[in-house]
Amino acid sequence: MQANGAGQDRDSELSCQNGAQNGESSSSGVAHSNGLESGTNNGNTVSSNNNGVSVQPASNNATSTSDVNSGVKKKKRLSQSEEDVIRLIGQHLHDLGLNQTVDLLMQESGCRLEHPSATKFRNHVMEGEWDKAESDLNELKALMHSPSAIVRMKFLLLQQKYLEYLEDGKVLEALQVLRAELTPLKYNIERIHILSGYLMCCHADDLRVKAEWEGKGTASRTKLLDKLQTYLPPSVMLPPRRLQTLLKQAVELQRERCLYHNTKLDSGLDSVSLLLDHACSRKQFPCYTQQILTEHCNEVWFCKFSNNGTKLATGSKDTTVIVWHVDTETQQLKLMKTLEGHAYGVSYLAWSPDDVYLIACGPDDCSELWLWNIQTGELRTKMSQSHEDSLTSVAWNPDGKRFVTGGQRGQFYQCDLDGNLLDSWEGVRVQCLWCLSEGRTVLASDTHQRIRGYNFEDLTDRNIVQEDHPIMSFTVSRNGRLALLNVATQGVHLWDLQDRVLVRKYQGVTQGFYTIHSCFGGHNEDFIASGSEDHKVYIWHRRSELPIAELTGHTRTVNCVSWNPVLPGLLASASDDGTVRIWGPAPFLDVQDAEGHNAKSMSGCVCTQSSRG
Repeated sequence: MQANGAGQDRDSELSCQNGAQNGESSSSGVAHSNGLESGTNNGNTVSSNNNGVSVQPASNNATSTSDVNSGVKKKKRLSQSEEDVIRLIGQHLHDLGLNQTVDLLMQESGCRLEHPSATKFRNHVMEGEWDKAESDLNELKALMHSPSAIVRMKFLLLQQKYLEYLEDGKVLEALQVLRAELTPLKYNIERIHILSGYLMCCHADDLRVKAEWEGKGTASRTKLLDKLQTYLPPSVMLPPRRLQTLLKQAVELQRERCLYHNTKLDSGLDSVSLLLDHACSRKQFPCYTQQILTEHCNEVWFCKFSNNGTKLATGSKDTTVIVWHVDTETQQLKLMKTLEGHAYGVSYLAWSPDDVYLIACGPDDCSELWLWNIQTGELRTKMSQSHEDSLTSVAWNPDGKRFVTGGQRGQFYQCDLDGNLLDSWEGVRVQCLWCLSEGRTVLASDTHQRIRGYNFEDLTDRNIVQEDHPIMSFTVSRNGRLALLNVATQGVHLWDLQDRVLVRKYQGVTQGFYTIHSCFGGHNEDFIASGSEDHKVYIWHRRSELPIAELTGHTRTVNCVSWNPVLPGLLASASDDGTVRIWGPAPFLDVQDAEGHNAKSMSGCVCTQSSRG
C-alpha cells in the first residue's frame, strides 16, 4: 500500500497489510481502525459480525507469531484500486449509519477509511471544539500537498467559530475572534469586512439571512467539513459522498452516449436502476407517423411549432396559412384556423416570442409581408415598402416589438409591429435571418455564401461564417452558440458561432438548390432533423455525423421540419406532396418494448399512446 502522506509512521503505512488498528483517541471515544468513531467495551472497540458474534480488532502490534503458526491464511495484498473501492464502500455505509459493518469491512480488508488525524479533525469540527480542531491542523499540515492551504482552512474554521459565537449572543467573544484570530491571518480582507458587519445583527434569524448561513449545528458544520476536505488529499480524507458522485457521473455518461435518449430525467440515483446500463429504445423516439395532415391543397413549404408548443403553423403554395392546435396530453393536432388572403404562396413563417403574432413571407417574387394576430385571427399589418422588394425571410427581435425582414434583391429592414420602417441596411442580399437573444445583433446569410452579424445600434457588421457553397437556410440553437446550415449540394453543417469554426458535417441528406429548413430539437436540443430531396426526414444525434433515423412516408421533397420545443417526442415535416406529417413514438408502446434494456431508467422516455390520424 502507498503511504497516505508525508509524516506517517511505519505502523500507519503498514495498516492495510497488518490489519486494523485502534487509531488515536478523540474527545468522544475511541477512533476505530476505519478512522471513524465507534463504541467501546471496557476500553476496547467491539464490533459484531452477521451472526452477532463479537469481534475484537487486532492490537497496535504486528500480527503475532502464534497467529501465523495457528494457520491463519495470509491476506491477499490489495491493489490500489481495490483499496479505493473498499474505502468508497466504507464511506457510503458509514453515511447510511451502518458503522458496525464498516468496522468489519475495514478489519477484514486491512484497510483504513481515513487517516486518524483526519478522524480527530472531523470529530472536533462536528463537536464545535474549535481550539482542538485548529490544533489538528498542525498534524494535517505534514500530510498535505500544499501546506499553504492551512491558512485557508484555518480561516474557514475561525469564520464558523465567529458566526456561532454571534448566534449564541457572545458578542465579545466573537469580536475577539475577529480581531485577534481572523484579522492577523491577513487572508481575504474583503470577507473579514463583511463578517464585521454581522456584529450589527439584532437576532439569530437576522444573522442567518444576512450571512446566508444555516446556523449553528450539524448542517453548517457538515457543509464546513465539505469545504475543508477539498484541501486534503483523498488518501487522508475521502471527498464527501464520493461513491454517489461517481455513480451519478456514470449514469450521466450513459445518457449522453444513448443515441435515443430524449427525455429529461431526475438527476437523482433513485430514478434509475444501477443494475443495468441505461439504454432507450428506438420505439420511444419520434420515428413513427402519428398523423397526416392533408388540409392544404398544394405543396407545403414551411412548418413551425409555436414557442410554447401548443400550436403548429403551416404555410403552403396554395397561399394559405393553417394554424393547428396541439393537444399536449394526446399529442394530436386539430385545425384551429386558416389564414387567407395572401397574394403569393407562403414559404416562411415566424412566431413572435410571446406567440401572439405570426409573420408570413412569400417566395422570391413576393414583395409583401403579413403579420397576423393569432389570438384574434385578424391581420395586424400588411407591409410592402416597394413592389420591387423581395421579402422572403423574417426574424423577431427578442423584445417582441420589432422584427427584421429582407430578400435577395437587396432589401434589409427593421420594422415595428405596424410595419413602420425603423432602420435599413443597403445592398444586403438576404437569404435567411436570425436575431440573437442579446437583442442587438442580426445574423443574415447572403448571396456571398456567408453569414454576417449586423448591429443596428452602431451600424457595424462582421463576418461570422464562410461557406464554399450557397447557404439555403440556417437556424440557431436556443443558447445562441450553434448554427445549423443547409448548404447547397453539401447538406447540413453545424457551426460554432462563438469560435467561428465548422463543427460537423452530417451525412445522408440529399440537398441540391431547393430551400430546405432543418432544426434543432429533442431534450436539451441534442438532436438535429432535416428534410431532404429524396423524400425522407433525417435525424442525427448532434454529436454523430451518421443519421440515427431515416423517416419514410412522404412522396416528394421534404421542405421543412420542426421539432416541438416543449414535447421532445413530437416532430412535424412539410412536403411538396401536399401533406404535413406528425411523427412520434411507436403506437402502443409499453415497458415490454424495452427489448431487454434498462426498463426502469427509460420509463421516463415512454410517451402516451397515440393513434394515427
